[in-house]
Amino acid sequence: MKLYDTARAPNPRRVRIFLAEKGLEVPTEQIDLNKAEQKSEAFRAVNPLQQTPVLVLDDGTALAESVAICRYFEELKPEPRLFGETMLARALVEMWNRRIEQHLFSPVLLAFRHAHPAMREREKPQIAELAETSKAKAADFLHYLDGELAGHVFIAGDSFSIADITALVAVDFLKLARIDMPADVPHLSDWHARVVARPSIGA
Repeated sequence: MKLYDTARAPNPRRVRIFLAEKGLEVPTEQIDLNKAEQKSEAFRAVNPLQQTPVLVLDDGTALAESVAICRYFEELKPEPRLFGETMLARALVEMWNRRIEQHLFSPVLLAFRHAHPAMREREKPQIAELAETSKAKAADFLHYLDGELAGHVFIAGDSFSIADITALVAVDFLKLARIDMPADVPHLSDWHARVVARPSIGA
């Protein structure tokens, strides 16, 4: 198998952290988005949507979308379980991962795409109002998340999960999206410190 990766992009980073938590190593090929390598004929044959990450299995099956790839590796190597140990835990992880994607990750990416000068040629038109609205939505959710983290150690409970990976990548992308981390989120700050101390985060 081979993983098509992009070193600085947030979604591929989710998969790299997940693999590091599992202790798995997979051959990779870098796709440089700044050089538009995702638009090449060879890569479009792998993923017509021209996005990374993509996992190509030995039989030629191409799995795109970061969570789908992570689910594959969860089945391949169940321990440590990053989608939840029990039926209830799995449902909670799914719920929180979706919440993070919809209410934090997506607004942060929209703010980046519609405000950052580096995206001017790739996001046409850039909509300044959308960027500002997305920044406000992200900030509101960060405050909500801070309140939730007052009651448990990790995003979906007391165990580290893919929801923490998604949240960590989104929070770390705030700077590039030019969104300030709120000053009054002590529980979120404590969570972030716990998570970034994990060896996998540097993957």
